[in-house]
Amino acid sequence: MARKVKRRKLRVFRFLLLILIVGLLIVSCELYLNTKIKNIIVKGTTYLKDDYILKEAGIINYPSFYFTPSFSMKNKLKKSPFIKEVKIKKKFYHLVQIEIKENRPLFYNSEEDKTVFENKKTVKGNDYNFRIPRLLNKIEDQKKYNKFINRMNRMDKDILGKISEIEYVPNDYDKDRFLLYMDDGNSVYLTLTKFSMINYYDDVLGQLEGRHGILYLDSGNHFQIME
Repeated sequence: MARKVKRRKLRVFRFLLLILIVGLLIVSCELYLNTKIKNIIVKGTTYLKDDYILKEAGIINYPSFYFTPSFSMKNKLKKSPFIKEVKIKKKFYHLVQIEIKENRPLFYNSEEDKTVFENKKTVKGNDYNFRIPRLLNKIEDQKKYNKFINRMNRMDKDILGKISEIEYVPNDYDKDRFLLYMDDGNSVYLTLTKFSMINYYDDVLGQLEGRHGILYLDSGNHFQIME
């Protein structure tokens, strides 16, 4: 009888040990799978802040690395009007790398209270702290307005950031004429056919020797000094 009891005790011990091992494996797997994102790297942004990207992706609180799939983060980010393309990579030691291609904001249309982007999409208001110029008045001709957006899209990013306001100022000779007010106090007249000349503004600025005035790039390419 004593031997039979021993065998029973041994079998019970093995059974309990097996349950313990299985339990430890389950707990270990659960802890591993619930491990939070440790690091997040955001690349490619100029206008958008990292906090905005993390919030839109749904990872502002650093959730589980394994239960937060890349496609879910990508789909959320692509809903933003400020984002054109998204690439997400998960790397060693619970690192998430987000590569963003922004939908570049071009200007704020004050008449319509809208921020206009390079793909012609718009969002209401201008509360995003983008360093972009303000279009002061309305361009009635829709074709001309679209052409203006296309020309703005070709403008260098650094130059775009130096323009504070833009006014549509057609006259009897030129219906495509605009006046750009620069942050440095200068003003520049441009026409749509010569809009790309503003990209050489820094080169022209170096020749002005610190003087301020009106630069006529619409015709004649001359500079009028302010008194």
